[in-house]
Amino acid sequence: MRQGGTAGEDGTTGGGTAAEPEFLALERELAVFLRRARAQSGEMAREVHPELESSAYGLFVRLDGAGPQRATELSAYIGVGKATMSRQLRALEQLGLVARDPDPADGRASLVRLTDEGRARFRHVRDARRERYVRKLADWDRAEVAELARLLNHFNQRSEG
Repeated sequence: MRQGGTAGEDGTTGGGTAAEPEFLALERELAVFLRRARAQSGEMAREVHPELESSAYGLFVRLDGAGPQRATELSAYIGVGKATMSRQLRALEQLGLVARDPDPADGRASLVRLTDEGRARFRHVRDARRERYVRKLADWDRAEVAELARLLNHFNQRSEG
């Protein structure tokens, strides 16, 4: 039995400590994954438009998936301050990739949305990225791909709170 919790029927503990091999391996693999993801976000943002910062790609993902949103919602979702979000949105507006429309629920606020040009550029890059995933995972069983997606979703849901 491992230390750090009460043993279950299979001899494992439900608690666990950060020094256990499984958690050390998880930390190591997540660090590699996140480093690569940051680099890819930068590459994909520049594929959408050469002047974009890497964080802009996350905005495109959110706006394409969730639809128009207030800047405050976007800053909370992305995890940046309001000033940073305002600066990023101004740059995207100047490039013609996003636009602001009055919020029908509150005329003092506005909703940010992708323009047709922004959506087309984003989807072109996103589709090319998905094709790369298909090629990289071609030798995986579809059930393994589904399980990876399920586990990442589970991890992300737990990380939001």
